Amino acid sequence: MNGAGVPLYQAKAEFFRMLGHPVRIRVLELLQDGPLPVRSLLSAIEVEPSALSQQLAVLRRSGIVTATRSGSTVVYELAGGDVAELLSAARRVLSGVLTGRHALLAELREAEAGAGAGAGAGAGAVRTAGGVPAVDTVGAAS
Repeated sequence: MNGAGVPLYQAKAEFFRMLGHPVRIRVLELLQDGPLPVRSLLSAIEVEPSALSQQLAVLRRSGIVTATRSGSTVVYELAGGDVAELLSAARRVLSGVLTGRHALLAELREAEAGAGAGAGAGAGAVRTAGGVPAVDTVGAAS
């Protein structure tokens, strides 16, 4: 257990849950290039000011970003370079996952094209692709 009495795996899960919001991820991506005032974040993300404020507060409380006030302007920045490394690693992992899915989709489409010439291949027919039952998705978005 860590010093707070929470197992490390649970602390990690809470950390990733905290990251699990599209606005927070977008803020962190934007801040990778350096500090930005709230008005710049607002124009780049295009959400209501109250929604952005709420998400910035979550990031601030977590210690991932810091805020500095200069007059009426509040400027946010990443608290450390590790966050940028984490986002870069996430991009690499996601790229690998999506590449794998694209290859699988191509393989399934090839199998479907070969099976499409057979009898009983109408809409809604159950086919097998690689031995796994698959429902015909004619007209489904890809």
